[in-house]
Amino acid sequence: MSAQSPALREAAERLVRCAKSQGRSVATVESCTAGALACLLADAEGASDVFHGGFVVYTKAAKSAAVGVPPELIEEHTAVSREVALAMARGALERLPADVVVAVTGVAGPDPDEDGNPVGLVHIAAVSRNGELHVERRFGQRAKEEVLQETIGESLNLLLELVAA
Repeated sequence: MSAQSPALREAAERLVRCAKSQGRSVATVESCTAGALACLLADAEGASDVFHGGFVVYTKAAKSAAVGVPPELIEEHTAVSREVALAMARGALERLPADVVVAVTGVAGPDPDEDGNPVGLVHIAAVSRNGELHVERRFGQRAKEEVLQETIGESLNLLLELVAA
């Protein structure tokens, strides 16, 4: 992925500042963004105080092996679904000492996935020990880079909402 936009860098820095002021920590579990969100967070000033790291789980098998998403859940709902995004986030929350975890699963393109999910369909879930949030976005037939940038922005917004709660 190319360099992040200034707006995304600022959003990541805002999240890091908020997490630090709240005494909370964050982590990521990413599929379609393939670690780009974690890289953005790690680059933010002060990240070492609040960012634990994350998982890149690009395949269905990795989602199950790394963060414990049941294969039957993926089979029933597909890897790009609300249910799987929430399971990814919950699984990472169990495995990392973070207070808030965001999970991203989607189809950035250029083609639909093997289950027929369309390009631009993304599910983002953020979980903490006190709550859960989920958004589904249908960005449509945009360039892959644009879908990824929008997804990262939405992910930062969800993290910030739970961190500030």
